[in-house]
Amino acid sequence: MLTKNTLIENGKPIKDINMEGLYYQYPNSNLLGFPLGLHIYNTAKPKSDSIYLARLDTVLKQHTFAEQLLSKKQLVEWTKTKIGFQNWLRKTGEAPVIISDLQTKKSADKLTAYLNSLGYFNATVDYEISALEKKEKRGKVDYFINRGNAYYIDSLSNEIASHDVDSIFKRFKRNTFIKEGDRYDLNNFQKERDRLTFTLRNSGIYNFQQNSIEYEILRDTVAEHQDFKMPVKLIINNYTQRSGDSLIVSDYKVHTIKKVNIYADYSFSDNYYELDSIVYNGYTIYFSKKLRYSPKTLTNVIAARAGSIYRDIDRTNTYRQISNLNTFKYPNIEYAYVENDSTNTQLVNNIYLTPQKRFTAVFDVDVSHSNIQDFGISFMGSVISRNIFRGAETLEISGRSTFGSQKSAAENDRFFNISEIGADVKLSFPRIFFPLNTDKWITKNMIPTTVFSVGTSVQQNIGLDKRTLDGALIYNWHPTTLKKLSLELIDIQFIRNVNIDNFFNVYQTTYSRLNDIAQDYNLDNSYLNDNGNLNIPYGADNFIADVLSNQLSVTSNDREDIRSINERKERLTDNNLIVASNLTYTINSRRGLLDNQFYQFRTKFELAGNLLSLFANSANLEQTDNDKNLLFGVQYSQYAKAEFDYIKYFEVSRDKVLAFRGFLGMAVPFGNSTSIPFSRSYFAGGSNDNRGWQAYSLGPGSSGSVNDFNEANLKLAFNLEYRFPIAGSVKGALFADAGNIWNVFDNVEDEDATFSGISSIADIALASGIGLRYDFGFFVFRLDTGFKAYDPALSYDRRWLTNVNFKDAVLNIGINYPF
Repeated sequence: MLTKNTLIENGKPIKDINMEGLYYQYPNSNLLGFPLGLHIYNTAKPKSDSIYLARLDTVLKQHTFAEQLLSKKQLVEWTKTKIGFQNWLRKTGEAPVIISDLQTKKSADKLTAYLNSLGYFNATVDYEISALEKKEKRGKVDYFINRGNAYYIDSLSNEIASHDVDSIFKRFKRNTFIKEGDRYDLNNFQKERDRLTFTLRNSGIYNFQQNSIEYEILRDTVAEHQDFKMPVKLIINNYTQRSGDSLIVSDYKVHTIKKVNIYADYSFSDNYYELDSIVYNGYTIYFSKKLRYSPKTLTNVIAARAGSIYRDIDRTNTYRQISNLNTFKYPNIEYAYVENDSTNTQLVNNIYLTPQKRFTAVFDVDVSHSNIQDFGISFMGSVISRNIFRGAETLEISGRSTFGSQKSAAENDRFFNISEIGADVKLSFPRIFFPLNTDKWITKNMIPTTVFSVGTSVQQNIGLDKRTLDGALIYNWHPTTLKKLSLELIDIQFIRNVNIDNFFNVYQTTYSRLNDIAQDYNLDNSYLNDNGNLNIPYGADNFIADVLSNQLSVTSNDREDIRSINERKERLTDNNLIVASNLTYTINSRRGLLDNQFYQFRTKFELAGNLLSLFANSANLEQTDNDKNLLFGVQYSQYAKAEFDYIKYFEVSRDKVLAFRGFLGMAVPFGNSTSIPFSRSYFAGGSNDNRGWQAYSLGPGSSGSVNDFNEANLKLAFNLEYRFPIAGSVKGALFADAGNIWNVFDNVEDEDATFSGISSIADIALASGIGLRYDFGFFVFRLDTGFKAYDPALSYDRRWLTNVNFKDAVLNIGINYPF
C-alpha cells in the first residue's frame, strides 16, 4: 500500500505543488496520522451485496419470515437498507491505494512531460518503488528528477496571412507573453494564444478561430551540441471553413454591426411578420400588441451599437446587464450575416428577451432554538413585483413573524410567550437613480443598481422589547469584474426600547455585580426581595440612585463600579437614532468555487450624525444637560468608523488549503456622542471569530468579560486555518485565532478595557483548535472545537495554556467556512 510519494532532485527531496499534483496515485488521506477514510472503507463487508441478497433469498424460500416480526416486504426493505449502508461506507471511505507499477510509470512520464513544458527538453524522471522496513505491506515511491539544461527563446518572427489581423497584431504586440531571452514555458504560449484570440475577437474579427494560431519552434535537442536557443515563429493562418467535402479558405476581416434588433416578450411561437416595432436610439425593438417596457431601459443594457465593430465582450456585457434587470430569463443573443452583403463583413445582432413572471410569491417556515428562546417557529414570506414603472424596477414586500417560548419571559403561563414581527419594503432600480447624470463615471457595463429600502420590527418579551425602524438609499456598481463599490448615501436606524425596566433581567451578569455590592450595605427592605437580593427594577434602580446622589455612603471602589454599571445601563436602554453614510470597496480575485489561490480585500468607511449636526444650531434643537442635541427627544449618534478586512488562500497541495484572515475596525465617537451605539459596536468570540470564546464573551481588553454582552469600538482579529481531507465528504481543519476588542476615544475609563498603545497588544487572546466539516456540495456543515491558548483576562503568570482542556473548550457550530 502506498504511503508516500517523494520528489528527489540532486539527491535531495524537493517540494513542488505543481509536480505533486501530477501523480496518478496518492496515499490515503489521514487525520493526525490516522487513516480514517481507509478504516471506514474497511468496515464495509466485502461482497456485501451478494451476501445479503443470498441470505434474503434463503429466508424467503424457507417461508419463515411470516412467523417472525418482519413481513416479506419489510424484510426486503431491511435488506436494502443494510446494502445501502455498506455502499455508503465504501463511498464515504477510501479504498486502499495499492502501488501500481503501470500507474507509477505513467506518473513519471507525466512529470517528464511537465518538465518539457517548462523548457527542459532533455529532462528525465526515473522512479524506485521500495518497501518500508518497519511496516509490513507498506511501500513508497521515489521519483528522481534530472532537469538538464533549459532552453531559451532566441528570435521572434511572425507570418500573418490576413492584413486586418496583422494590423491588429502590431497594435497590441507590446502585450505579448512571449519575449526574447525568456526560458521556454508552454504555459506562456497558451496564454499568448488566448490573448491573441481575445484581442482579435474584440477588435472586429467575428469568426476568428484559435486553431488558426500556430508556432514554429526550432530547437536542437541533442545535448552534446549545447545549443539551447530556439527561434520562434508565430503563424496566423486564414479562416478555414468546410463546404461539403471541400475546404474554403478566406481572409479574416474586421466585421461591423449594421443593425441591432431587440425582441421584447419573445416567444418561439411568435411570427416575425406579425410583430410591431419601433426604432429608438438606433435600436429596433419588436413586440407583440403592446410594449410593456421603457425603450430606454431595453436599449441601455445592450452593449453593441449599430456602426460599431464586433466585440465578444459586448455579448458578455449584454448578458450581465440584462441579468441585472432581474426581469428577464437568460437571454438568447445571436449574430447573423446581413443578406446580400458582397463584403460578407456586416452583422445583425438579435437579442431575444423572455420575461420572468410579473409577480412571484415566496414563503418559508423555520423552527429554531437559541439562547433567546427555548423553542421558536418563524414564518417568512415575500411578494416580488417586476417592471412596476416599465423600467425593469423590482418591488419586494416581505414580512416575518416569530413566535417562541421562553421560561423566564413574562406571561409564562402561555406556551408562546415571546414574539417578533417585522416587515420590509425594497425597491430596486437597475441604474443609478440620482438627480445628477452619473453616466460618465458609472457606465452601464458596471452593472449599476439603486436600492431604496425601509423596514420595521416589533419585539414582545424579548430583551428590552425593541421597536426598530430602518431606511436606506444604496448604490452598487462594479468598476471591473473583480471590484465592487457600494455607497449607502443614507442609512437611517431608529431603535426605541419600550421595556427598560427589564434591563437587569436581561443582563444578569451586570445585575450580579450590582447585587454583590448591595449585600455589603444596609438597605431599605423595599429594595430587597424575599431572598435578600435587590428586586428588579425598583430595588436595583433606587440603590444606584441613592449611591450616585450621595444619599448612601459606599466605598470609592464600589461607587466607581456602580457608576460604571449605571453608565452601561443608560447606554443600553437609551433610544438610538443613527443617520449615517458609508462607502464599501471590495476586490475579490477568486475565479470560481474551486479556486484556492486567491485574495479578497474589503474596506468600509462610515460617517454618522454629521448631516444632523450641520443643521443643529439653526434648527435650535432641544439639548440634554450636558449640551448634547436631541432630535424627536433622542440624542442622535455621531461617529466615524473604518474597517479593513483581508482574506488570502494558499493552495498547499492538491487538496490542502491554508487560509488567512486579518481584520481591523475602529469607530470613534465625537461631537454629539461619547460612545458608539451597541448595534454599531464590535464584539469578539463566536463561530466566525475567535473560536476559543463564545460570542460577546471575549474582552474588552483584559477586563475579563464582566458583562453579559461585551462590546467595544476597536477590534483586531487574525485567523489562520489549515484545511485538509479526511474521508470522502468529511473534511478537517486545524486553526489558530487571535484578537480582542478594546475601548478607545470614548467614555469608558476602565484601564483594563481601554487600548493604551503598544502595551495593549498583550491583551490579544489566542485560541487554537480542530474542526470537522461535512461538505454537502451546496453548503458545508461545520463543527469547530476551540481551546483558550492565551487568555488575557487571567493574571500574567496564568495566561498561557491554563484552560486547554475539553472541559473549558468551546464548541462552535456553523454553516460554510468561517472566512
